[in-house]
Amino acid sequence: MTGAADVDAYIAALHAPFRDALTRLRAAILALLPEGTEKISYAMPGVWQGGKMIAGYAAFSKNCGLYPHSGTVVPALADRIEAEGFRWSKSGITFPPDRLPSAELVAAVITARLKEVGQA
Repeated sequence: MTGAADVDAYIAALHAPFRDALTRLRAAILALLPEGTEKISYAMPGVWQGGKMIAGYAAFSKNCGLYPHSGTVVPALADRIEAEGFRWSKSGITFPPDRLPSAELVAAVITARLKEVGQA
């Protein structure tokens, strides 16, 4: 699947708390990447820019995740992530559908990824 219509379908198929969370996260990411292109990749929606996946996001059985498709972005922001009370791995941040990462944290993830791929 590729394209915004497929992302719409992915989100529409979710239950309310997850659908609402990913709708809000999607809007935040797109506001930061107005020239980005939405696609489904690695079985999750995401935003590409300049031929690179900048940020993906997904819903799972109990939580949601934000994935910058980098092994260095999230660990570099670990203190900020933990300060907001979220779990993280080398590849992403997980959060409950009723409590998204702050706009500042999402912006930090996007900014770090853009710098990493030479687009900042």
